[in-house]
Amino acid sequence: MRQVEILEATKTTTNSVGRRSMGIPVQRIRVAAYCRVSTDGDEQLGSFVSQKSYYEEKIRQNKEWVLAGIFADEAITGTKVDKREGFQEMIRECQNGKIDMILTKSISRFSRNTQDTLKYVRMLRDRNIAVIFEKENINTLDMNGEMLLTILSSLSQGEVESLSENVKMGLRMKMKRGELIGFNGCLGYDYDRETKTITVNEQEAETVRLIYDLYLQGYGTSTIARRLMELGIKNRCGTVEWHTHGVMGIIKNEKYKGDVLLGKTFTVDPISKRRLANMGEEERYYIRDHHEPIVSREIWDKAEQIRLKRVRPRLMETTGNRERYTRQFTFSSMLECGYCGHKLSRRTRHQTITTKKPVWQCMNATKNGISNCPNCKAIDEVIIENAFLDAFRLLADNFDDVLDSVLSTIEDVLKDDTELKRVKQLEKDIASIETKKSRLTDLLIDGKIEQEDYDEKKLSFQRKLHQMTEEKAYLEENIGQQKNISKRMEQLRKTLENEDILDEFDRIVFESIVEKVIVGGYDENGNPSPYKLTFVLKCNQDLKVDDAKADYNANQKGKKVS
Repeated sequence: MRQVEILEATKTTTNSVGRRSMGIPVQRIRVAAYCRVSTDGDEQLGSFVSQKSYYEEKIRQNKEWVLAGIFADEAITGTKVDKREGFQEMIRECQNGKIDMILTKSISRFSRNTQDTLKYVRMLRDRNIAVIFEKENINTLDMNGEMLLTILSSLSQGEVESLSENVKMGLRMKMKRGELIGFNGCLGYDYDRETKTITVNEQEAETVRLIYDLYLQGYGTSTIARRLMELGIKNRCGTVEWHTHGVMGIIKNEKYKGDVLLGKTFTVDPISKRRLANMGEEERYYIRDHHEPIVSREIWDKAEQIRLKRVRPRLMETTGNRERYTRQFTFSSMLECGYCGHKLSRRTRHQTITTKKPVWQCMNATKNGISNCPNCKAIDEVIIENAFLDAFRLLADNFDDVLDSVLSTIEDVLKDDTELKRVKQLEKDIASIETKKSRLTDLLIDGKIEQEDYDEKKLSFQRKLHQMTEEKAYLEENIGQQKNISKRMEQLRKTLENEDILDEFDRIVFESIVEKVIVGGYDENGNPSPYKLTFVLKCNQDLKVDDAKADYNANQKGKKVS
C-alpha cells in the first residue's frame, strides 16, 4: 500500500490571483474601504465623514495593511449599485488588480439588494479579494460564510422593502388629507412650499389660455408649439422653446381647471425603483376646486374630449365633413373592427422589393398583440375601395329611395349659410382689432402709456387676432369643401339619372354617404369572416359585402380575361 504524505494547507488571507501566479510574496495587503450614507441630512453626512476617518485610521494602525483608497457614495440609494459611482470605481480597481481586501461597515452599506450582494461578492472571491463585513463579522473568502451572507443580505433587503412600505403608507395618509405630494409648480401657477398653496401667475396664465384656445380650434400640439415659438413666448424655464409633449402636458393637466389628482404614478418596488403611470394599480385621490382655475371647467372638458378623440380616433357629429384632425387618409377614423370594436390604423407593407401597399389593421391587435383580436386580418386599402364601388352599385340599382334620402340630407346641410355669416363677422372683428392695435402703437409713441402696459395689451390683441384668423381660415376651407361636395352631388345625380355608375373610387362620394365601415364579422354558420365589410350609411341603412377580398380577386381576374 502506497504511503500518502499530507501537506498541510497554508492559509493566505488575501493574496490577489495575479500576484500569486507570479510567485511574488505579498508583503503588505492593499486594503480599501467602502462607506455610504443613504440621505443628505446633516446627521447622515456627519456619519459619512466619521466613517472615512475611522477606516483611514484603522488601516494606518495595521502594519500588514496599506491603504488602497477610501471609496464612498453620499446620499445614494443602496438598492442599486449601478447608480453608485464610488462603488463602481472600487470594483474597477479590484478588476485591475490594485486591491486585495475591502472593509465595509455592514452588508446594508455594501448593498441592500441580495442579488447584487452575491453577484459582486462572488466576482471578487474569484479574484481572491475578500470583503469584510464588520457588523456581521463575515469574511467572504471563508466558504462557510456564503449561506450566512445570503440570509443576512435577504434580511437587509426585507428591511428596505418594509421601510419603503412604511413611507408609501405615510404618503397615502397625506394624500387622503389633501396635501400636495411631489408638486413643484407648473406654468401659470406659483407654489409656496411653506404654506403649500397654489396661486395664479397671471403672465404665465395668458400663455396657458392661448394654448387651450388653439387646441379647441383644432390645432395639434406640434403646431401649437411652433406658434408659441413664432410669437416669442417663453416657457416656465424662461426660454422660447416648446415641444409637443410639453404642450400636451398642459392640455391634460387637471390643475388648470382648479382640481388636483394625487397618486398619478407609483413605484413598482424599492429595488428597481421603477415608476409607472398609475392606471388603477394603486389608489388615487382627486380633489375638486382645490385652487383658483386658469381655464373654465367647460373649456378644459372640451379640450379633454378632443384629446381622447385623437388618442382613440372616432367620428364626431358630422355634417358631411370630418374634423380636421381625422382627415389625413380617406378611411381615417372610419374603419371599426367587427370583433373587438377598436379602430383600424393605416400601415404600409412591401408588395415587392421596390413597391409598397397601404393596409388597414385593428389597432388592438397591432398595439397589444394578435392574441387580443385573433380573428382580425390586415386588409388592403384597394380592397375596401373596390368593395365600396360594389356596394354603391347595389345602392344605385336597388335602393333608389335610400340613395335619394342620403343625397337630400347632405344637400340640406350644404344650404346652411351659418359658416358664411360667421366668416363675414370675423372679417369685421379682425379689422376692428387691427385698428385698436394701430392706436395702441400711437399711444406708446406719444408717451401716453407705459411700455409694460403696451406689451401686455399687444399680446392680448395678438392672441385674439391669431384666434380669429385661424378660425376664419378653417371656416373658409370648410365652405370650399362644401361647394366641392355640392358640385359633386349634382354630378352624381346626373350620373345616376343617366344610369351610369361609378367606375373609380371617389373620396367625396364615400365621405358624403358613409358614416363608418365595420371590418370583419361572422358568416351564416358563425365562422369568422375577416373580409366581411358592412358600410353603415348616414341614413341608418347598411350595405354588406360578405367577402371583399374574394370579390376583389374575382374583379381583377375578370379584367385580365377581358
